[in-house]
Amino acid sequence: MSVINVNDKSFQPYLTASEIDTQIKRLGIEINGDYAGKRPLFIAILNGSFMFASDLFKELTIDAEICFIKLASYKGTRSTGHVITSIGLDESLKDRHVLIIEDIVDTGKTLSEFLPQLKDQHPASLKIAALLHKPEALLYPINIDYLGFNVPNKFLLGFGLDFDGLGRNLKEIYRLVEP
Repeated sequence: MSVINVNDKSFQPYLTASEIDTQIKRLGIEINGDYAGKRPLFIAILNGSFMFASDLFKELTIDAEICFIKLASYKGTRSTGHVITSIGLDESLKDRHVLIIEDIVDTGKTLSEFLPQLKDQHPASLKIAALLHKPEALLYPINIDYLGFNVPNKFLLGFGLDFDGLGRNLKEIYRLVEP
């Protein structure tokens, strides 16, 4: 891994594909144990979580379903402060075990606005799996039940995370080089 350029920004290596894979396998083992016999519904938050959701779902040995919802609060490298919902949730959550799959939890605003909507549907349980968490950036209390990595409050790119739509396809995660 070496420094890469996307648009006018430089990014340095942060997490290797192997490190990411190891954590996803660990999370899969935990989830398989916790949800044995429960047939959970996974809700993957698009666009960022699609790579994490795909790799995590491949680690499952339990019966499970997955659906996708699009929520967004970023433009460029900064949060807009507004949560935008583009694709709604069509599945009934009543009495279902629900696990939200999120690529990254930073301020927690997106989930803080989405979780009450899910709780209103009376799921049997509601948990969160996130590949990345920025504890220093957290402004809203969010409990992450299955976490891959705590990361610094820096802009990250790759493995589903983008910079103005680019870089999601990278197998590794890179950190913005500060000027």
